[in-house]
Amino acid sequence: MYDVDFLDIPVTTTIIKRRIFKTEIYCFFYRMTVAEYNECVEKHADGLYRFLLANIRSIVDAEDLVQDSFEKLWKQRDSVAHEKAKSYLFTTGYHTMIDRIRRKRFKGEFPEDADSTLYHTEHYNDLKQVLQQAVERLSEIQRVVITLRDYEGYSYEEIGAITGLNESQVKVYIYRARMHLKKYIGSPENVI
Repeated sequence: MYDVDFLDIPVTTTIIKRRIFKTEIYCFFYRMTVAEYNECVEKHADGLYRFLLANIRSIVDAEDLVQDSFEKLWKQRDSVAHEKAKSYLFTTGYHTMIDRIRRKRFKGEFPEDADSTLYHTEHYNDLKQVLQQAVERLSEIQRVVITLRDYEGYSYEEIGAITGLNESQVKVYIYRARMHLKKYIGSPENVI
């Protein structure tokens, strides 16, 4: 440990001084405390669960993915700052979900959506049910960005960080998803 009073760094941060190519580099390791971890669980578990459930549409899988994400956060608590835990959790949850979907498709457990029509033919009295069906018909990436933006309230920049897309790609996917939703739902008179 070195004297770093000139830096405004939390007490739980470990600083290691390294010498690389005749240059001193300070490496910061954030040691998340148990209390901070428990606070992350309290604050972000429900939002992460809703996000994953909206995308994977399986209660059991969504619960497993939330558990996996928090397990990964615990294992990486030395390198994840408490302030960045939410972004880390959603990014980890998203990537873990994608890996699980790919693994299931490869094993043949998760069938591709054979019906790709964008129009509904059934009559509904509940707009929420129509909207949920419309969201389910979106492509995977469109469903993810729409869920993050409209249901969870993330900014374009945050969505880009979670999904690995740049900001303009995020905007394009959201625009296209909204156009598909509008086309599927049609006018309110047809829904009621």
